[in-house]
Amino acid sequence: MTVRRHELTTKQWAQVKPLLAELVPQQPQTGRPNRDHRRILNGILWKLKTGAPWRDLPKRYGPWSTVYSRFWRWQRTGIGDRFFAAVQQQEDAAGHLDWTLHFVDGSVIRAHQHAAGAQGGTSARKPSATAKAAFRPRSTCGPRAMASR
Repeated sequence: MTVRRHELTTKQWAQVKPLLAELVPQQPQTGRPNRDHRRILNGILWKLKTGAPWRDLPKRYGPWSTVYSRFWRWQRTGIGDRFFAAVQQQEDAAGHLDWTLHFVDGSVIRAHQHAAGAQGGTSARKPSATAKAAFRPRSTCGPRAMASR
């Protein structure tokens, strides 16, 4: 099997295959058997890495709807979160994670240019004097006319 960009190598697949096998049975209780988990996982990784639409998924990963359906089911049932947490735990136990380098806090996230110096809250905008003059009544009604006399 040729390993392409954004895909799992044979060594990586050997590490994650047992974790995935614990979480997802190869044979579902009903319906057709699942497609190869590696091919589906590679399709999910390709999609997440490239940010392309699901419909642009290369044919080598199978029908895009199958890959999307599996991704959606794994996310909905929490399998995706448990799988990646298990991979992270495995790598941390092996000493491959340096938590000082993987920590992201708000100081490295850039704010939009219009966010600088703004007052907090959302208050109603007050019309300018020009706007007030443009929308003042052009005629007087009966009671007002009587009051001015």
